[in-house]
Amino acid sequence: MTLPDTSETRFADAGSAPPPLFTATGVTVRFGGLTALDTVSLAARPHEVHGVIGPNGAGKTTLFNVCCGFVEPDEGVLRWRGDPVGGLRPHQLAGMGIARTLQGLGLFAGLTVLENVMVGADRFRRTGFGSALLALPRSAGDERRLRERAMAAMAELGLADAASAMPASLPYPVRKRVAFARALAADPELLLLDEPASGLGAADIAELGELVRGLASRMSVVLVDHHMDLVMAVCDHITVLDFGRIVARGTPAEVKDDPAVIDAYLGEEADRSGDHG
Repeated sequence: MTLPDTSETRFADAGSAPPPLFTATGVTVRFGGLTALDTVSLAARPHEVHGVIGPNGAGKTTLFNVCCGFVEPDEGVLRWRGDPVGGLRPHQLAGMGIARTLQGLGLFAGLTVLENVMVGADRFRRTGFGSALLALPRSAGDERRLRERAMAAMAELGLADAASAMPASLPYPVRKRVAFARALAADPELLLLDEPASGLGAADIAELGELVRGLASRMSVVLVDHHMDLVMAVCDHITVLDFGRIVARGTPAEVKDDPAVIDAYLGEEADRSGDHG
């Protein structure tokens, strides 16, 4: 497959294609003498699911961390709605309309499920700390609205009955859904998912796929995962990384039989076989 210079140019002649919400163009990240990403680009377009796949060590998590503001690239430009975003930091995401889930669940052990999910809705809070401290009426109204948003997200994921539970008391797949609900409570325009299928069984992964596909009706999704079956089933477009470089991108049909993709994954299987041989 012949690669364009950037993910944006792939759609240059499409005419009707909407402009992307978020782009990463020419991103390069170096850790000492190691180049983790080498001029990597992707575009998250409205109401599309964009998958990022690749074998272990391909640079998927580094790319995700750049998009989330955890890692500042050595080269390249991030844009939100066409405007450059320099020095992006994680705390800025919610205000921009971006939510994320991480490989580590990041749930607060001392809060109930409902309280954890309410944290995700905090960008809609209208009152400050002083109002809450003084228990002013407008603060109570604020709390009620955040609770309603959180309950709606939990209901969507079948978590309503677990509202008062503590996260540690729940099975791992349910805790994954709590983290997902927290992201949805932010009502994002762009949802970034890092390894959402990690640790899940086949039935849970199938349910996750249906959920992610349904979310595209109201938001854009960037999905980083190593479960190729999930990515192929739910994504509109896919970027494939290997050794920090893009080796293929396109629709699932274009990517799945690409020789470079097959070589990347066959190489990973060969490495695994060597480890056990």
